[in-house]
Amino acid sequence: METMHELIPFAKEMLSQKPNRKMVKLYMLGSVLAFFGVVIGLVETVCSPFTSQGMLDEEKKPTPTREQTLAQKQEDLILEKSKKAVGTQRALVTRQHAS
Repeated sequence: METMHELIPFAKEMLSQKPNRKMVKLYMLGSVLAFFGVVIGLVETVCSPFTSQGMLDEEKKPTPTREQTLAQKQEDLILEKSKKAVGTQRALVTRQHAS
């Protein structure tokens, strides 16, 4: 409310001085940006309970234990070795056909 009491005399003073076009454009740009800031703040405030609930759901997911991560690493290692073996086997087959 204090801002309105300060804004009204400021607006009256601006109108009495007959500001040039550049100043009017600058104040209009500032007013539009302030308006968008207020609208974005309101939207964020209204939507925040929904987004925080989604974050809570993500936090509830169980984190893998050390044993699970080790098992996953072993599986990945086995898959890599099998892929390498297939690749070398294919290389040997193509060499035999090429000669």
